[in-house]
Amino acid sequence: MSGPVQIVLIVLIIGYILTRRLSGVPAQGKRILLLPAVLVVLGVTKLHQVDALELITSGALSVVLGGARGASIRLYSSGGVVFLRYTALTVVLWLVNIGAKLGLGVLFGSVADSLLLTLGLGVLVEGVVVLGRALRTGDRIVWAKGRGGAPHRTSPLLDDLQRRFRTGR
Repeated sequence: MSGPVQIVLIVLIIGYILTRRLSGVPAQGKRILLLPAVLVVLGVTKLHQVDALELITSGALSVVLGGARGASIRLYSSGGVVFLRYTALTVVLWLVNIGAKLGLGVLFGSVADSLLLTLGLGVLVEGVVVLGRALRTGDRIVWAKGRGGAPHRTSPLLDDLQRRFRTGR
């Protein structure tokens, strides 16, 4: 995948995430964890001639900003299910992230090869923080949203983690 194609893909991914999460969506474990994990794997396969300092700097920045975004997201209950919604602060943190990536691109000459990886890392950390917060609520975390009137699918692992957080065991 060429640099311009990769950048367009990243812009589309960020736009998709922002659009959906600004309106409020169920906290779905599958979307929160699997999409970022796929981006990380794709990003690792695209690492060719990335400067180690560039990768470490960009990766650390993504992790820190992803954690901050995860903490800034509003969690609320709807029908006994945990929902999440981006706040104005979350959007500002996304803009800071994008600006920082552009700045690193100028500093290092290019961050195109590490963009998918660092985007995936940031969104994965965001998701882990959100799930950690959601586990502490009394509402259900779904694995995948039900389609066409079907009930939401749950995850025994998430259900067990949530039970453990509530009981302290």
